[in-house]
Amino acid sequence: MKIVLASSNKHKVQEINDIVATYDLSEKIKFILPPSEFDPIENGKTFEENSYIKAKAAWELSKTWVLADDSGLCIDSLDGKPGIYSARYADTPELRIERVLKELDGTENRNAHFTCAMTLINPKGEVEYAYQGICNGTIIDAPRGENGFGYDPIFLVNGYTKTMAELSEEEKNNVSHRSVALRKIVEYIKSNLKG
Repeated sequence: MKIVLASSNKHKVQEINDIVATYDLSEKIKFILPPSEFDPIENGKTFEENSYIKAKAAWELSKTWVLADDSGLCIDSLDGKPGIYSARYADTPELRIERVLKELDGTENRNAHFTCAMTLINPKGEVEYAYQGICNGTIIDAPRGENGFGYDPIFLVNGYTKTMAELSEEEKNNVSHRSVALRKIVEYIKSNLKG
């Protein structure tokens, strides 16, 4: 079963295919990039709305199964920021981390979570299933680790002494917000879409 992943980010498509490859699948699921014209305007007010906007835009171009996700970092003491603006909080990943650390300077409450809202749309253009994955943690004072991207180097995962960027791929695929949501989506596909 091929599913269009509503993203122009090859890294994300590869990451999701790698995660799915670790699942025990009776039916092989492979995610592919959408047509090159894919360029939705993400003007939703929540992760769920943006996920749906991306899914619908990819469906309009492909008219087949589509999965979209919208994800970001939410920090309690910053009223949930950067939130849906996580990827646009500054011009580069380094500057985004710098901005977050500056805004948290002197703040005791550094609790945060990554959120990933996923939307699965069927070939008729209807929402088939949606789920939101969460990964809880805290923001540390300085980046650590080379394995992640985005805010991973400053996000210390609850239950670990490592940042998201210090986790192995296997560890990350067990706890990340994206893998939590993706596991639910794949379980749904396996249970409900046979044949």
